[in-house]
Amino acid sequence: MRMLNFLKQIDTTAQRITEPLIPLLLLFTRLWVAWIFFKSGMVKYNSWDSTLYLFEYEYQVPLLPWQIAAYTGTAAELILPVFLALGLFTRPMALALFVFNIIAVVSYPLLWEKGFFDHQLWGMMMLVNVFWGAGMISIDHLISSKPKQSLLL
Repeated sequence: MRMLNFLKQIDTTAQRITEPLIPLLLLFTRLWVAWIFFKSGMVKYNSWDSTLYLFEYEYQVPLLPWQIAAYTGTAAELILPVFLALGLFTRPMALALFVFNIIAVVSYPLLWEKGFFDHQLWGMMMLVNVFWGAGMISIDHLISSKPKQSLLL
């Protein structure tokens, strides 16, 4: 019984210490993933001929013609991370980027050997924001916490 109380006390203390840090964790995961994917989108945009070549000959995007995959993939990597970094529409943007991440892994088998762990880590970070949202350091929080104004008639 004494041991059980001791374990509960440790857990309660750990919760008191970590709970105030949750907004920073959520911000950290959003910014990390946003930076990775935005940077990748900029590389694709800045070397567009190489991007088109890769989508035509290397990447095996399911269900989409390579031209559409190149444009939509690059746009996703440039647009979704901005929303994620700002914490605006965080859950749907993180979910869309999570799906995009899966498609990237499926589409490029050469990635499996060296980059699979990174994509797993980023996927988990995105799921953190899908399940827990953006946290207090976000536009989502600012929008949802505004006081309701009564209508004067």
